[in-house]
Amino acid sequence: MQIRNIAVVGGGTMGRGIAALAALAGYKTALHDVDAQALAAARQRIQRELEESVRKGKRSADEIDAALARLGFHADLEEACADAELVIEAVYEDLELKRSTFTKLGELCGPDCILASNTSSLPVTAIAAAADRPERAIGMHFFNPPLAMKLVELVLAVQTAPETLKVAREVARRMGKETVEVRDAPGFATSRLGVVLGLEAIRMVESGVASAADIDRAMELGYRHPMGPLKLTDYVGLDVRLAIAEHLHRELGGEQYRPPALLRALVRAGKLGRKSGEGFYRWDAEGPKPKGESR
Repeated sequence: MQIRNIAVVGGGTMGRGIAALAALAGYKTALHDVDAQALAAARQRIQRELEESVRKGKRSADEIDAALARLGFHADLEEACADAELVIEAVYEDLELKRSTFTKLGELCGPDCILASNTSSLPVTAIAAAADRPERAIGMHFFNPPLAMKLVELVLAVQTAPETLKVAREVARRMGKETVEVRDAPGFATSRLGVVLGLEAIRMVESGVASAADIDRAMELGYRHPMGPLKLTDYVGLDVRLAIAEHLHRELGGEQYRPPALLRALVRAGKLGRKSGEGFYRWDAEGPKPKGESR
């Protein structure tokens, strides 16, 4: 099956990044969000990020112009999915929301359309079961920021057909990504390992072992991580990290997955990281700054 048209559902950080990737890879792409303001913000952010890549010499102006011409923005889900051969769902990390989205997509999309979920931890088998053709469903877990990160984790639901995997693998390759394939298990491979590291780093801040900046610097310089676990938590969103930790703690048990009190407190205070301007760092247009550093 040859994919030519892709729809992305959800105009947040991940959705808009995946949509930009698809358009850059040559696919006619539709980005949908029910919130008109979120959709307008996604359009502006995509244009700004792509234009920034030209200024940095990563892409040509012609390449960006062509990608933007292939990218459409739609508040109506049926309109966005009208020609889609692959729909990538990137809504909030909530199982019932994802299941209801897959049910709608199953009703709106053609019989050959493949449905992919960008979930980072939720059971793809349960999400796939909500669609009327679960054998054409798969997990495509992109990483933040999608334009820069090289990995796509392909998650095989119990129902996923071999042809569905083949198509998802080819789409990721055309987007310039490397893939790993994992069976549907709580946290898959990446979130299960990454969350443990992030939560332990939060506990270290909580107990005064070191500052967030020094913990991150230790992992970046000592273990060659491109981004420390606390900066990454800010980038992903503390609310997202909390939701994943709660899910893994319910599914797997174990104290390593129990969300630290500090994480819960910051989320309650609305300090969600990069998207709110403050988490373990303070964020502005120039990037993260350690707490206490003058802005």
